[in-house]
Amino acid sequence: MRYRLILRRISFLIMVIWAASTITFFIPRLSDRNPIRERFAELARTGGFSAGDLETIVASYNKKFGLDKPLFEQYTDYIGSIAQLDLGVSLNRFPKTVLEIIMESLPWTIALLFVSSILSFIIGNLLGAIAAWPKSPSWMRSIATPFVLFMGIPPVLLAIFLLFLLAFKLKLFPLGQAYSTGIAPDWSFSFMINVMWHQILPAISLILGSVGGWVLSMRGMGVTIQGEDYVNFAEHKGLQGGVIFRDYYLRNAMLPQVTGFALALGSIITSGAVVEGLYALPGLGSKLSQAIQSNDFLVIYGIVLFITMSVATLMVLVEFLYPLLDPRIKQD
Repeated sequence: MRYRLILRRISFLIMVIWAASTITFFIPRLSDRNPIRERFAELARTGGFSAGDLETIVASYNKKFGLDKPLFEQYTDYIGSIAQLDLGVSLNRFPKTVLEIIMESLPWTIALLFVSSILSFIIGNLLGAIAAWPKSPSWMRSIATPFVLFMGIPPVLLAIFLLFLLAFKLKLFPLGQAYSTGIAPDWSFSFMINVMWHQILPAISLILGSVGGWVLSMRGMGVTIQGEDYVNFAEHKGLQGGVIFRDYYLRNAMLPQVTGFALALGSIITSGAVVEGLYALPGLGSKLSQAIQSNDFLVIYGIVLFITMSVATLMVLVEFLYPLLDPRIKQD
């Protein structure tokens, strides 16, 4: 049964990736716009070459990227390229491939967005559980309130405020960039500390903007679990409050939150793109923002497809994780 489950989930993942690839392919082609023509028309207007050579250059690139072929043949070539992890070539940074751009940006995105997502998830759920637990001290339940207030403030505004106050005025943190100017990137301990120092303000901006959501959702789940029979039975057995809170209350309330966490990793890239651009960090969101500004369509499609594939993979992994969190869930 377990192998059948794994096979079904992998088949589902393949179907999601195929659907995302198909949508990514056909939606841009519903318009009559030619990304290659638009890109080189911009270069022609800036004086990169004469406008008379535009048609020759566009025809040459259309042939190179296979845009002169019939639509169905383009689609089969595209799906074959996706299967080989070939996402195309950047128009703005030719001949660098889209996959190379993603790979060089991915570590920075993981360092900022993934870590800040985990921290906000842990902090928010813990504060939400404490706020709903009736035996918590009143001062502990009131700690969660300020974080809920930050929900109404977009992370980019928080980033601007923190950048102005803590970096520009008080000079407690760097104004931006991934690391200090004049430092050569390497794997030394001093370089890692310098990178972490530059990541603090962007991470705080994203954490403050998302903790409140986890607090509210966890508090709602905690309130519904308080009246469950297994919680009342644990209390009548005379178990310690900490054991009831950890094993009966928090563990069961966490199940829907885990699913929400996998989905949040996909949505946080929207806020992360603006925050990374504001702090001049070379992450995936910043590369996406630059590609949108420069009309580098192949990079846009490649990053969006990569994010979709990542979220789908995380959802499958979360489903495999569920039986470990809740023994009542069977894998058959």
